[in-house]
Amino acid sequence: MATRILPAAGDADAVRSITTLLSQLPDAEPLAPVVDSTQLLDTLARLAAESVDELPEVVVVHERIGPVPALELIRDVALRFPAAGVVLVTSDPGPGLFQAAMDYGARGLVALPLGYEELASRVQAVAQWSAGVRRHLGSGGDVFTGAGGTVVTVSGAKGGVGATLTAVQLALAAQASGRSTVLLDMDLQTGDVASFLDVQFRRSVADLAAINDISPRVLADAVFRHDSGLALLLAPGEGERGEEVTDRAARQIVAALRSRYEVVVVDCGAQLGGAGAAVVEVADTALLVTTPDVVAVRGAKRAVRMWDRLQIRKAEETTVVVNRHTRSAEIQPPLIRRITGTALAATAVPANFKELQAAVDAGRVHELDAKGAVKQALWALAGELGLAGVPESDRKGHGRLRGDRGSVSLRRRRDGGG
Repeated sequence: MATRILPAAGDADAVRSITTLLSQLPDAEPLAPVVDSTQLLDTLARLAAESVDELPEVVVVHERIGPVPALELIRDVALRFPAAGVVLVTSDPGPGLFQAAMDYGARGLVALPLGYEELASRVQAVAQWSAGVRRHLGSGGDVFTGAGGTVVTVSGAKGGVGATLTAVQLALAAQASGRSTVLLDMDLQTGDVASFLDVQFRRSVADLAAINDISPRVLADAVFRHDSGLALLLAPGEGERGEEVTDRAARQIVAALRSRYEVVVVDCGAQLGGAGAAVVEVADTALLVTTPDVVAVRGAKRAVRMWDRLQIRKAEETTVVVNRHTRSAEIQPPLIRRITGTALAATAVPANFKELQAAVDAGRVHELDAKGAVKQALWALAGELGLAGVPESDRKGHGRLRGDRGSVSLRRRRDGGG
């Protein structure tokens, strides 16, 4: 049986060198190369959605792959697609990097410049390992999580626009639909998820920051189980501890959550640091919440442009959600879409603070009136995003903007996304 090998390299010369040698290996079936980390994860997710057996036995990752650093990409692949073995191609094959690569989940290391014998030997060994893993997993069943969960980030155009409420309700809607769901508070200095849900907690996301291997037991110890059934991984109570969560740690934490939950909703707040940026970058869907006023819309435009400049996310890969929408407002959703250059959620959330005030003040936003316009709109948004099944009849008349060409576009929506 041929060994399927997926090469991933960031420049044309590296791609050419790897694919030329791979094509010479006996019983090898090189797949079309991918040129960055996003394309690699998308390709593996698409194949895994069909079947475990559709995944390549070997993934060859060049050290100059980007934008996600090679070692962090390897960890993501190892967590999300454990039946595929990863080989790292590097110019530094020393013992330090070798140990780091193994810790991150690689199955082998090949030195540059590439040599036929070394590459053939390593690919063969990893292919045999992969075949053993697949025999152990069988058809996958309850053991193999396939492409992993869907990650949705919720950011605010500025403080106070409703990002946290949106994140909480999206997570509750997903949980109510029967999907295992975790809500991660990455607003590291000023996170309010705990206040919105009135929970007292000991552990936070900062406690996972220094852990290189986040096992299911370690993750379970850090996650708080809310009365609603929702899993929570909260921001630290002491804001200064937020600095402990680096961008590398953030990617690792999200990858661990993705491997254990079907839906991961992340509240990123309005101030995007390195950790939050890393999460937005790897998310399947990135939401940016704004209100229909000049200051907030300017903030949304600023955020979108910054994400684009920093190569975190392109404008068209970001979806704006309009909160506190009224039909009499001078600034309407289609105008916001044109100003920001983003996609636009077809569901707008109506302005009705009276409906929210008592629940927010009491820390009981999980008990919003199911008949209220705000909750119905937010749960309709969850349905629009594929996080929850919402009947069409429940969506009518609650901020639904029909016929708008700027409706939501999921960046990497999977077949299992609903």
